[in-house]
Amino acid sequence: MGKLIGIARRDQKRGEVQTIDSAEVTEASGVQQDFRGKPGPRQVTVIAARVWRDVCSELGRDIPWTARRANLLVDAIDLPAAAGGTLQIGSVRLQIHRETDPCSRMDEQCPGLTAALQPDWRGGVCCSVVTGGTIAIGDPVSLQNGTIAK
Repeated sequence: MGKLIGIARRDQKRGEVQTIDSAEVTEASGVQQDFRGKPGPRQVTVIAARVWRDVCSELGRDIPWTARRANLLVDAIDLPAAAGGTLQIGSVRLQIHRETDPCSRMDEQCPGLTAALQPDWRGGVCCSVVTGGTIAIGDPVSLQNGTIAK
């Protein structure tokens, strides 16, 4: 069983990433007050802490996870390298649709970060909200019906 260890949101494109301890997640707006939260396949983004640590190690830098600009950081669980699985975070259910493609914004924060996130869905996953609710740091995380990344 994994654990939710980070929640973040932005109120506009290229906006400052704000970390929070808990958030309402809804089918209509994703993570509360996040500008990308409209319904669709990229409503909520999730990255795995283990992968982020590996990327930082490869780059020889300690980079805050918020540089990835994902909404959620999960630990002690590997994310799938395929669409179709469901992430359960507390009472919230997220449908995994696709890989979160790393963009040039990553290299603006750390040279080489885009390339380091490219292989094997290391940039995380894009999800839509199936069941909304409140999530908080420390909530349990599990994966159902997914193909685990190696």
